[in-house]
This record gives sequence, structure tokens and C-alpha cells, in this order.
Amino acid sequence: MNQEEQGSEPMILELADIRIQPGRQAEFDEAIQRGLTTVIAHAQGFRGYKVNKGIESPERYLLQIFWDTLEDHTVAFRGSEAFGQWRAIVGPFFAAPPVVEHFELLAKSA
Repeated sequence: MNQEEQGSEPMILELADIRIQPGRQAEFDEAIQRGLTTVIAHAQGFRGYKVNKGIESPERYLLQIFWDTLEDHTVAFRGSEAFGQWRAIVGPFFAAPPVVEHFELLAKSA
């Protein structure tokens, strides 16, 4: 069953595996939520986000951002002034550059 048969439109998932500097979780929790609501949420093709923080690895975060198309993220957003604003908010906390990959939906539960 493809996405159209499931009743959903095609969408791209950006998955960012983020490692921050130790001891800065509370600051980063606030910063990432602020960046998502004030910058990312206004980007072309933005559909939604989820953020999970590590239990066993408290400096690890998994950020999921849903986009209409791959180009909405890789071209429109990354090539915009908003990308610099986003990085200014969250970048100072990074222990290493985030590992970012893109995925398309294969299957989902009801």
C-alpha cells in the first residue's frame, strides 16, 4: 500500500542526530524549542517536528522535522537567512556537527 492509498501525502523526514556539550541540557531544551517555533515552523514546506532526548545518553537528541519535499529542506531552507538564524540559536550547544539524513515513508501504523 503506497502513501496515497493510506490517505496521506508524500512527505520527507529529516532526522538529525544531535550531540550537545555535557551539562547544557536545560539550556539546549529551551533553545531548540525556541528555534523550532520561531524559525523552523515558518519555513517553506514545513509540516511538523518531534524532538526526543536521550535517557541513557542525556547529551543526545533526535530531531525529526517533516517537510513537503527534500528541496524544501536542502535548498529553500538551507539556502535561506532562516538557516543562519536557526544555527545561531542551537549551534553554540553542539559538541559535534549533527548527523542529518532524509527518509521517505515506507509504512506506518493506523
